[in-house]
Amino acid sequence: MRLIGLTGSIGSGKSTVARRLRELGVPVLDADEYAREGAEVLRPEICRAFPEACAGGEVNRAVLGRLVFSDPEARRRLEAILHPYVRRRMQEETEKARQAGHRLVVQDIPLLFEAGRERDFAGVLVVAAPTHLRQARVMTRSGLSEAEFAARDKSQLPQEEKVRRATWVIWNDADLETLYKRVEAWYREVAG
Repeated sequence: MRLIGLTGSIGSGKSTVARRLRELGVPVLDADEYAREGAEVLRPEICRAFPEACAGGEVNRAVLGRLVFSDPEARRRLEAILHPYVRRRMQEETEKARQAGHRLVVQDIPLLFEAGRERDFAGVLVVAAPTHLRQARVMTRSGLSEAEFAARDKSQLPQEEKVRRATWVIWNDADLETLYKRVEAWYREVAG
């Protein structure tokens, strides 16, 4: 089985690439999904660490997001809580895919390079797009302000560095049909 890492900067279209790979039959394991699951499972621990982001024992994701994207130390504290859970879930699901006979499994990890995970994979696929397109997509889809987009983008490794360190790069700088053709070409090359 070939294990591939998938990453990209905020607004790059990584989720769209992941969706297309799933449509092609590739198991794509989403670290963000397991982080949301972990935030529920680990809610008491998160609320102890970030009481200002909790009300009545519930995590306010918007407040928590503002905290961790404006304070690197707060982000490290949250990652120390969530990352072990996410890694364990990714390993469990990767093993299930291997046992099911899949020859290719993709782990979608937004902070793959930041976490030093590139050595865990046969290769890393980076989805990239011009900053102005990424910003427009994020502001349209999530309602983040320019400043909030900039803070989140700045909290990650610069896109240029991700592209430099990638095994493969898919540019998402055109329409959806073009992106899908690029994903399909990559899939044929890698699954070949």
